[in-house]
Amino acid sequence: MTKQKKYIFPVIIEKDSEGYYIGKVPSLRSCYTQAKTLNELYKRLTEVVSLCLDVEEKQFKEDVPQNQFVGVQNLEFVK
Repeated sequence: MTKQKKYIFPVIIEKDSEGYYIGKVPSLRSCYTQAKTLNELYKRLTEVVSLCLDVEEKQFKEDVPQNQFVGVQNLEFVK
């Protein structure tokens, strides 16, 4: 029996102009998903994180960084 490892990942959640929630996990390559509701987004995030962890561990054979959440800021500027 394989020992399970506990992961804690910061997730960025945004809402697009069409009302979809987009969840991104910066610690994992190309790890993102979207859904119409937050409940559905959380379910999909769980699935995509599991898939991305498999890829990281099997294909890249690297330890997955577990960054610590610090905070979120909106950056507004005019160019």
